[in-house]
Amino acid sequence: MSAKRVKVITATLVLGLVGAWTVLAEDAAPPEGWEAIDIELPEPFFGGTPIDYWGPNLEPESYKDRDPFYAPPGVTNVAIEKKVTSSFEDPMVGELEQITDGDKNYAKSSLVELASGVQWVQIDLEKEIELYAILVWHFHEGKRVYFDIVVQVANDPEFKEGVTTVYNNDHNNSAGLGVGEDKEYVENYQGRLIKVDAVKGRYVRLYSNGNTANELNHYVEVEVYGK
Repeated sequence: MSAKRVKVITATLVLGLVGAWTVLAEDAAPPEGWEAIDIELPEPFFGGTPIDYWGPNLEPESYKDRDPFYAPPGVTNVAIEKKVTSSFEDPMVGELEQITDGDKNYAKSSLVELASGVQWVQIDLEKEIELYAILVWHFHEGKRVYFDIVVQVANDPEFKEGVTTVYNNDHNNSAGLGVGEDKEYVENYQGRLIKVDAVKGRYVRLYSNGNTANELNHYVEVEVYGK
């Protein structure tokens, strides 16, 4: 057998093992001692106008329940009732404190509406915390896609130094925060769970830039899981 053919067979075997390892890694059990976090979901909304949108960065819509989220013991929602500030301090609908008040209902009375353009909301966790997930509901009274969602963590309240971006689905840098590799998605009652690999920070900032229904920005609730 030629040396060239041996190399090809060897490479094929290695790639096969790597592929198998990837499957195993995706299906692997959580680290020993980690627990499934109890996430309380709001009531789903049935009805509304079907979404008429397609984009090259849009992930396929899923109708399945989200897999359990596992984290070390002691991880809780550390954002509950924490102070919220924003690039648009006087919301057109609602109050900023509603974003961390625990109310995730789809009703308009639970919604916070910000102006058009790139806007952000920021949560002060009051001290540096090790974070494992951020869960955000922009809107779920019907289906929408929100654009240029960027989520960052820092200890600097101005987000000028030591900033870690944990989610970015702005595929063309239209928000001016860099090109991201995450996907756009259709909003629903489960919210968007963003896994964070033990990033430490005091402040969480979330950006958006309008949606498929209009140019405004919305939030129902943001939860931050850490310890």
